[in-house]
Order: sequence, then C-alpha cells, then structure tokens
Amino acid sequence: MAMHARDIEKLIKDGIPGAQVTIRDLAGDGDHYAAEVVAEAFRGKSRVQQHKMVYDALQGNMGGVLHALALQTSAPE
Repeated sequence: MAMHARDIEKLIKDGIPGAQVTIRDLAGDGDHYAAEVVAEAFRGKSRVQQHKMVYDALQGNMGGVLHALALQTSAPE
C-alpha cells in the first residue's frame, strides 16, 4: 500500500517542527516522491545529517510503504 503525500508531509513536520515541506509525486503512482524540506534545525548540519533527520521523522516508513523519496534539504536563507 502506497503512502499519501499529505502523510509524508505530516510525519516530517511533526518530526522537524517548523519545517517547510513540499512533496511531489514523481511518477503519479503514490510510490515515488520528491521532498524539499527547509528547516532551521538543519543549520550547521551536513547533508547526510539533514537527510537522517528526515528519515528519522518518517518513523521507519522509508523502504516499506514509502518506496522512494528524493530529498532536497536546506536551512532557510
């Protein structure tokens, strides 16, 4: 069963308070998404650390009901 974009957005926002999240369905199949996440919590962290924060916020759904997620993360300008 696929995961809905709104559920992905909610998990990320709940796990990273104050994050601005934009989700796009890349293939129209509900399995392949791109997420742009901008959060003050990312400031001073490496890209790997930022992505780990997002994966942690997804609470184990990555690789299961969420098949593929292309991530773009950054701190606000």
